[in-house]
Amino acid sequence: MKDAPNSRAAVEENAVPKAEPKRPSLGLEALQRRHLQIGWWSLLGFLLLGMLLEALHGFKVGGYLNVSAAPRRLMWTLAHAHGTLLALVHLGFAATLPHLSAGLPAARWAAGCLMAGGFLVPSGFLLGGWFIRGGDPGIGVFLVPVGALLLALGIYSVARGLTASAPAVSARK
Repeated sequence: MKDAPNSRAAVEENAVPKAEPKRPSLGLEALQRRHLQIGWWSLLGFLLLGMLLEALHGFKVGGYLNVSAAPRRLMWTLAHAHGTLLALVHLGFAATLPHLSAGLPAARWAAGCLMAGGFLVPSGFLLGGWFIRGGDPGIGVFLVPVGALLLALGIYSVARGLTASAPAVSARK
């Protein structure tokens, strides 16, 4: 029995050191997974928003259907439509990432533009519809052009990265 403590010490000395917990990779796979998550969760959120808008219409809620609420109805419908479309853009970007030749920094930059624009455009429409003043959308609608510019930059970056990665087409003789 005297050997038991010594054998435990020997086992602990020979044991493999515990691995450090891994940090989340900031590589291509992590970026792809992030955009898949954003895309699917956004799609769910904007589906639920569409269902809410349909319920407001179905139950004939005055704050949504009155003539004075027409700008609100338009802004919220635009938020729903743009949010749904931009959720699909995130899914498309995730599928496109492995084909980009521009490199990881350019992909991260495009991802940041798409994420910011994908947040700002629907948020601008939602806020613009929430705070209606005299038949005009609220000040939140000014987020929309900023988001649209960021989306345009992100989409341009992706398109350019795909163009650079396209194989050269040889002329057939």
